[in-house]
Amino acid sequence: MTRLRIPAAVVACAAALAAGACTPAGGATHTATLDQVRARGFLRCGVSTGVAGFSALDGAGVWHGLDVDVCRAIAAAVFGDSAKVRYTPLSAQRRFAALQSGEIDVLSRNTTISFQRDVNLGFEFPAIDWYDGTAFIVPRASGISAPRQLDGKTICFSPGTSTEADVADYFRTNGLRFTPVVIERAEEATAAYYAGRCDAFATDSSALAGVRMHAPHPEEQAVLPQTISKAPLGPAVMSADTRWVEIVRWSVYAMIDAEDLGLSSATIDAALTSKDPAIRRFVGESDDFGPMLGLDHRWAFTIVKQVGNSRESFERNLAPLGVERGMNRLWKDGGIVYVPDIR
Repeated sequence: MTRLRIPAAVVACAAALAAGACTPAGGATHTATLDQVRARGFLRCGVSTGVAGFSALDGAGVWHGLDVDVCRAIAAAVFGDSAKVRYTPLSAQRRFAALQSGEIDVLSRNTTISFQRDVNLGFEFPAIDWYDGTAFIVPRASGISAPRQLDGKTICFSPGTSTEADVADYFRTNGLRFTPVVIERAEEATAAYYAGRCDAFATDSSALAGVRMHAPHPEEQAVLPQTISKAPLGPAVMSADTRWVEIVRWSVYAMIDAEDLGLSSATIDAALTSKDPAIRRFVGESDDFGPMLGLDHRWAFTIVKQVGNSRESFERNLAPLGVERGMNRLWKDGGIVYVPDIR
């Protein structure tokens, strides 16, 4: 049996990692993407053309949403200023080309992670920030209460989305028929549904809460409770720059970990004097994990101070739409969400 010989330097570095005294080979803190973003002075973030709760403009022209908060968290980590973001609204069909061409630094646009997108498009999905699934909204007067009752109906959705494949798979599997009405921009597709051009509109279940709220008569619309697929959502970046992947990943993780540690935008200042080792590491009072990413030692502190934790983001963006957090609760609160520790 051949033994694997591990270089002495690697052994020594592994032993020193616990004390924060070693950055492994290949773990350079400078990255082409990070350097470019800093030299430019702002993060370029691709978002939707308007999905309430995830990325949408308010009346004052300010972007809000769960996906927008991911962009703000990355900017807070990189610049110490969550406002240093420029948003590029992208249709579902154009979003991937924008990332591949370098038009944006990160895509944070209610995008479902799938095998083909992860493996075939040259992307990396650093983290899942919301668990969802495809569902339908129908006029309440239709009497439809389950997806199987949509047999023979006309269904609106946007092309280039996982929803398109989910609907086709569901109807084929169940021996049902439907007529697709495919419209590129999300707001135009929902407008077509409001106008009665289709019997149902399909997209991620959480996004449908916003579709219902913005209908001319929300009380006349019903979101079917059944989902027909799994849709883990998260930001995407190009896979070539490992350190940039890690910066995006840990920016998302920091918001989730903060909630797990009981840290919020209102309490994070007091955390600077905490004696809890996990909290001291989080706020940068020990171990200097930030410099391992090429960031300030208080990168996570700044994210929470300026953007908040994952619960705050949910309550600010999705709760007002009537969305239930459900499985997106922390593991200790009955959900499935937890992330690795900063240690």
